[in-house]
Order: sequence, then C-alpha cells, then structure tokens
Amino acid sequence: MTLSIIILAMIAAFLGLRLYSVLGDRAEHEEEPMAPRPRTDQRDEAATQLRPATTVRSASQPQTAIADRELAAFPPGVERGLRAIAAADRRFDPIAFLEGAKGAYTMVLEAFWRGDKEELRELCDDDVYASFAGAIDAREKAGEKLDNKLIRIEETAITGADFMAPLARITIRFTADIAAVTRDKDGNVIAGSLDDAVESVDLWTFSRDVTSSNPDWLLDETDQG
Repeated sequence: MTLSIIILAMIAAFLGLRLYSVLGDRAEHEEEPMAPRPRTDQRDEAATQLRPATTVRSASQPQTAIADRELAAFPPGVERGLRAIAAADRRFDPIAFLEGAKGAYTMVLEAFWRGDKEELRELCDDDVYASFAGAIDAREKAGEKLDNKLIRIEETAITGADFMAPLARITIRFTADIAAVTRDKDGNVIAGSLDDAVESVDLWTFSRDVTSSNPDWLLDETDQG
C-alpha cells in the first residue's frame, strides 16, 4: 500500500513538473511585449490620379527632393514640363503616375474590347469617348465581337509633358504585345489569332485640371507610335 502511494506521488510530481514546464514557457512568451509596427512619417496617401488607384507622395515629403531625384532621369523637354506640373500640383509624382498609367492603359483597352461604354465614359474625355463609342456601335451593327488579350506591356515611357494653366497633359508611349481576334455573331474567328501576339505601340495623352478637386486624369488623345 505504502509503495503504491509513493509511486502515485512520483507520477503526480512528474506530471506537475511537465505541466509547469509547458505553461511556464508559454507564460514567458505571453509576457513578452509585442514589437510595435513600424511607423513612418512618409506614408503615401491614396488617390486616384489614374484608374486603378495610384498612390501619390504625401505632402510631408519634400517635393523638391522628389523632383530632383525622379525628374532628372527624363529628357530635358519632358523634365521641364513635369517640373511645371509638379510645381502646380504638389501631390504629383511622375513615377507613381507612370505606374498608374499602365493600369489605365489596360482598363481602357479591355473596356473597349468588351464594349463597355460606361467604363470608357469614366476614363476618357468627350472626344476620345465619342471615338471609342462610335467604333463599338459599328462593331455591334456588323455583328462582330473582339476577343483580344493584352499579353504584356513591354515598355512605358513619358515622351511629352506640358502645363498650360490649369491643364496638365502628359503623353506616354506604350509598347505592348496584344493577341487580337475578331469573331462574327456566331463566334467564328474571322480575323486574327490568339496564338500570335502582335507588338502594338500607342501614344496616349492624359490630362487633368490641376485646380479641380477630382484627382483623376482622363485619356484625351490616342495615336499610333
């Protein structure tokens, strides 16, 4: 009987030590303070310079430092125009603008291909919208549909920039690979092929009234490169 009690006591002590080991170790970790999330005074503020949303530099960052570092990489003529725009709009960031332009290029093309006039209305000015809408109407009248696909954007480059108060205008050259297919009303391919991508070079100009509370830039001119 005494031996049984001793054995049970030893087992209880062993389990107690194991339990303390687990809980004690966990408690030590729980008591460790969590490292605070890094904070910065240079957070980008969200804005929609182009659709989809493009981040622009916070006003807390020195605009002159941004301009000197980023604008110096552009050709002199383009640099002068971008500096004039940056001086009129302290939120303007040419690098962020260029990134946003890629998204806008994709959205405009895809909206045109599927015949989405509503989205094109939001992305283009009156003249460009009218041109796209007319082409969509003609396509629908002929019973044709576009089954195009943007494979990749190979290159984007700002080729022109000017500011005539209050209007800022920036021209971008897009070099992209596009697979283009036209189908008839029955879905039969009547032109093009999804297997062969063709290089397309487009010159698109975006504009914005810098005095407007609306941060969106609109596509106001299209041309072939």
